[in-house]
Amino acid sequence: QVQLVESGGGLVQPGGSLRLSCAASGFTSFGRWTMRWYRQAPGKERELVAGMLLIGGRRDYADSVKDRFTISRDNVNNMLFLQMNNLKPEDTAVYYCNAIYGSLRYWGQGTQVTVSS
Repeated sequence: QVQLVESGGGLVQPGGSLRLSCAASGFTSFGRWTMRWYRQAPGKERELVAGMLLIGGRRDYADSVKDRFTISRDNVNNMLFLQMNNLKPEDTAVYYCNAIYGSLRYWGQGTQVTVSS
């Protein structure tokens, strides 16, 4: 069955970096799926962080993470990544991997990112 599994979260100091990974399994033609990262902080709604479809194509970012986060994907190994640099306390949240194709949408279970000194 289709599954998305995130990893790479943890505790990091402000200004530090983390790289999140999302392993996708059970997908047919993974490269055709739009892949996104969302996050949800305590007491807040889930928000879109970054998204992309084609490798080398357009990438969209939330204003709050532009120039700090980079989304990428590996369609050979069915992986999605989020490189997060210069992390701030307000980046603390559970980060979710999301896959979209037409009316189909799948979510991972999330990985916790905590930015604190």
